[in-house]
Amino acid sequence: MVKADANISTKTYIDRSSSKFQNPNFAIEENRLLVCVKKMEVGVGFDENDYLSCCGSTKFAKEMAAASPFPSYHRALTVAKHIWFNIVDVNGWLQAFSAHPSIGQPRPPSHASATSAEWSIGEQSTALATSTASSLQELAEWNARYMQKFGFVFLVCASGRSTESLLAELKRRYANKPIVEFEIAAQEQMKITELRLGKLFTSKKNISSTTDTNSIAVAQSQRAEGKSIQNTSRTRPAITTHVLDVSRGYPAPGIEVLLEVWRGSQAGPTFGITDGGGWVVLGSSTTDSDGRSGQLMDIVDDVDPGIYRLTFNTGKYNPTGFFPYATIVFEILESQKREHFHVPLLLSPFSFSTYRGS
Repeated sequence: MVKADANISTKTYIDRSSSKFQNPNFAIEENRLLVCVKKMEVGVGFDENDYLSCCGSTKFAKEMAAASPFPSYHRALTVAKHIWFNIVDVNGWLQAFSAHPSIGQPRPPSHASATSAEWSIGEQSTALATSTASSLQELAEWNARYMQKFGFVFLVCASGRSTESLLAELKRRYANKPIVEFEIAAQEQMKITELRLGKLFTSKKNISSTTDTNSIAVAQSQRAEGKSIQNTSRTRPAITTHVLDVSRGYPAPGIEVLLEVWRGSQAGPTFGITDGGGWVVLGSSTTDSDGRSGQLMDIVDDVDPGIYRLTFNTGKYNPTGFFPYATIVFEILESQKREHFHVPLLLSPFSFSTYRGS
């Protein structure tokens, strides 16, 4: 395959996704960004086979290879979503689905790559570890029913999920209309692709493609602009969350989530004293069909120590419940700035709880 010029193809996706780059007043900013693309690239040297391990659609793999390299993981993810949802057709979606093994049976189809097969085993490790002979048998039976009804494998981002939760999800989705389930499966494929792109871009191949000369050039450029130097090795934000409706035993989709950090004049909010102006919004999102929120903050290696607040619009999700909204306030210490903080909400109409997960 003849690869398109990386800078031109990346610029094309930037123009499509950001209206400010279509404004001639931002010509200087556009040129500066393209310089950064050249200097801070991920995906250098990756070809179609690499991207095919992340998503089994050959159209997706070709488009990603043509658009490579990318200025960051976040940009690569933006481009990947655009390709998957706007360029890959129905046949491409089905091709990607077919590259996955059935849940509970991690042996991949023969046409799946070795890397994809390895990742599939890892993604189902929790399900296999929590399974029993009877649960695997029941899962196999429901997988067959699902395949007969919809014509493609039951697709779900299985990472970290138990056999029990996956079986419940399969039974719930089996009741969907085919057109609805097809769209859900496509969303799940994108979640899997996102996880695998993170693995791909933190692989030795990608790390070795970034030269010391480029790193020095970036550092000098950032110092000249008075910016702090931050090269991230994370593939997800430091703070994440999900919501589980414990009264139903299912994830809670469609809940609006707001993440804030304390930036008030005092060291932190004081119990009993109202100071609404001290909180600064970092990001917001809405939980998906798995109850997981989207990205709520930038992906950085060192999260700022301080006091954070997650607020959930529970009243909109359950208008007859007791809580119009639920708030979780927590503190990240200086010694914890490189750790990951998963702060879920376990919700019912008349109670809620939380814990720190990983």
